[in-house]
Amino acid sequence: MSKFTDPKYLTQNQYKDSSNLDARITLHQKFSTNPHGWTNWVFDQLLQLPDNANILELGCGSGVLWKEVAKRIPAGWTITLSDLSNGMLDSAWRNLVVTGRSFKFERIDAQSIPYVDGTFDAVIANHMLYHVPDRRRALKEVRRVLKDEGVLFASTLGKNHMREMWDWLERAGSVKRYIVTSAFTLENGKEQIQEFFPHIELSHYLDNLRVTDVSAMMAYIRSMASTADFQEDMFRSIERELTETMKQNGDIFIEKAAVLFKASK
Repeated sequence: MSKFTDPKYLTQNQYKDSSNLDARITLHQKFSTNPHGWTNWVFDQLLQLPDNANILELGCGSGVLWKEVAKRIPAGWTITLSDLSNGMLDSAWRNLVVTGRSFKFERIDAQSIPYVDGTFDAVIANHMLYHVPDRRRALKEVRRVLKDEGVLFASTLGKNHMREMWDWLERAGSVKRYIVTSAFTLENGKEQIQEFFPHIELSHYLDNLRVTDVSAMMAYIRSMASTADFQEDMFRSIERELTETMKQNGDIFIEKAAVLFKASK
């Protein structure tokens, strides 16, 4: 099994706590060119749900989706945040307890959701399905726990997402491009979802990065599972290239390709 879908590696290394994810989120929060922001854009799609919606998020991470839109959440929504990592759930609780909004936190494997059929109005899988070893099983479970009119919101990335960064990594060391997300992407995600959800809408989030802080970019790169085996000289090589790019261009441009699948039975 690849470490990118290995529950033990993910929960005990890459996502034992939120530090790696936080480094990546911070880069996008500080340097994205779309002023509306990813979390606001995703939440805009959720507002179609009923005022009394029962919602499950799989792989909630540090809970950043809800932290940034806490004041926009309808009072009647019931929200269960789940993750396979206890460290992530702890981070989510710490981020959200200060909002004054009630959330339920549970450790859940997406391949075996401990709820009866037809429980939820929506299931959210935000940039996480590519980590699930058996996505068919997980999608079957999602379909089962959704109500007849329920909706799956599943976000992921396209093959060109941050391609400039992957160029730097390939020049510095032996890295397999996009291996983390390749199991479930813009290009192959619809086919996988459609086996269980015949009605699918695809929305593209228009955004890029213009990074003006090399240290923030390096924190992102160091946080990645793909660079876990890099030697320090490889990181220094990348940092030199980024510093030179900044001197020449004034910033570091990186293309993004993030999408959201909205699927129903």
